[in-house]
Amino acid sequence: MIRVTNLVKKYGPITAVRDVSFEVKAGEIFAFLGPNGAGKTTTIKILTTLLRPTSGEVEVDGFNPSNNQSEVRKRFGIVFQDPSLDDQLTAYENMDLHGALYSVPKKVRRTRIEELLNLFQLWDRRADLVKNFSGGMRRRLEIARCMLHTPKIIFLDEPTLGLDPQTRNQLWTHIRRLNEEECITVFLTTHYMDEAERMANRIAIIDHGAIVAQGTLTELKEKTGADSLEAAFLQLTGYSIREEETGQVERMRQMARMFRRR
Repeated sequence: MIRVTNLVKKYGPITAVRDVSFEVKAGEIFAFLGPNGAGKTTTIKILTTLLRPTSGEVEVDGFNPSNNQSEVRKRFGIVFQDPSLDDQLTAYENMDLHGALYSVPKKVRRTRIEELLNLFQLWDRRADLVKNFSGGMRRRLEIARCMLHTPKIIFLDEPTLGLDPQTRNQLWTHIRRLNEEECITVFLTTHYMDEAERMANRIAIIDHGAIVAQGTLTELKEKTGADSLEAAFLQLTGYSIREEETGQVERMRQMARMFRRR
């Protein structure tokens, strides 16, 4: 479903992603793990047509995201790390607007909205403004919304960040159900190692823009001799706090803005 070969993304002299290669099979849950500033979000933005790579080959369901943006966008749903709902609309209106933007026929849209809001236990709150929703309810609505146009792939960038354990568990139960019942391919990033251990079929660990290891949980533990994913992750990426990465990311953003002005 996703094929990435020798992917490179540079911002002037800074290389955010360096020679990254991996594949995601149809119907699997693939976790992308890495410290802050490791290149996870940059890679997702390239896969979802928001950035163009400097070099390398990228395919999403057989299409190049840079050359076939419309075709690729039809095939995925995405939940960003930052909130993206309209607080001034109701839950139903947020869903309906998304369906209209993706040209989902009105009759199909109504049926699909009801199915998804029921699945995520939000149907009874469909007429309520999103600004009155809790963080967990908003996250559930965002995931329901990204499924409305029946994508083949969903990208989840830190979808449970800041949520309580009960809400996290409930969200993953719903995602697992979508994965199994609708054969949805899931590409996720998370800082919660237990989520990756429990949910992912395969895991890629990225550090300083490069993939340092990938495979099943068992394969990663065997490679490092660790007894858990967290221990394997720390062995592969180091134990120091990445405070310096914040400055690097900001420099990359400034560089990108400078090039856009040109």
